[in-house]
Formats: sequence, C-alpha cells, structure tokens
Amino acid sequence: MSMTDPIADFLTRIRNGIQAAHESVVMPHSKLKTEMARVLREQGYIEGYEVQPPSGVRGDAGEKLVVRLKYTDARVSVISGLKRVSRPGQRTYVDAKSIPKVLGGMGTAIISTSQGVMTGHDARKAGVGGEVLAQVH
Repeated sequence: MSMTDPIADFLTRIRNGIQAAHESVVMPHSKLKTEMARVLREQGYIEGYEVQPPSGVRGDAGEKLVVRLKYTDARVSVISGLKRVSRPGQRTYVDAKSIPKVLGGMGTAIISTSQGVMTGHDARKAGVGGEVLAQVH
C-alpha cells in the first residue's frame, strides 16, 4: 500500500479508532502528524500522544506515534468529525483573512503555516495563512 497522503491516513486511523472505541491508535510517526496531534491535544480533542522509538523487531524501522483518544463519561468520542481539506492532488491554501471557520467557530481548522502547525484561530491572530490540513469538530 503506497502512502500518498499520510495526513489522510492519520485522520482515518483516528476515525477508525473512535468507531471501534479504542483507547489509542498507533501509526508511523512523522513530524507533521506529531504537530497535528499536538494541536488536537491543545484543543482538547484527544487525551494525549507520544512518540515511541522503533521496537527493534525486524521490519519495524521507524518511530511510532501513539494517539490516546478522548471520550466523554458516556463513552462518546469528543471528536464528532475529522475532515481532510487540502489533498495532494488539490492543495488548499488560504491567507490569514480567509481562514475558514469550522461550524461557526465550534470546530477547529488545522493549518500548516510558515510558523508551524496551528489552529485557524491562532493563524488568524498571528496574521499568517497557510495550507488547510484538516477540520475537526
């Protein structure tokens, strides 16, 4: 399976983990995915995340990113929707003024800017645009 879109993979693994009510999901680590996990944690969408070193098992080369999912007391996922916005075949770039509001400000846009990965709100505040990676609510 070729990984043409690691971010779509990241979102799908989280989505699948939620559907299966898993405590956490594991995926190959990348800086960008770790940054997205950081934003999700800061926004309260996930419990936390950690990067694990390679296990040393043959065929397991890289570090793993473990994302701990977050649920309400009623075991309902805190995340109700994850949407990939920019895609490898169709990138979506915005300037600071046209950063989309997700669900009228109830959700969060995750933007990759020249100053790092941040929420749409923070990017708007910082006056920077960038690539709209995903929307979460």
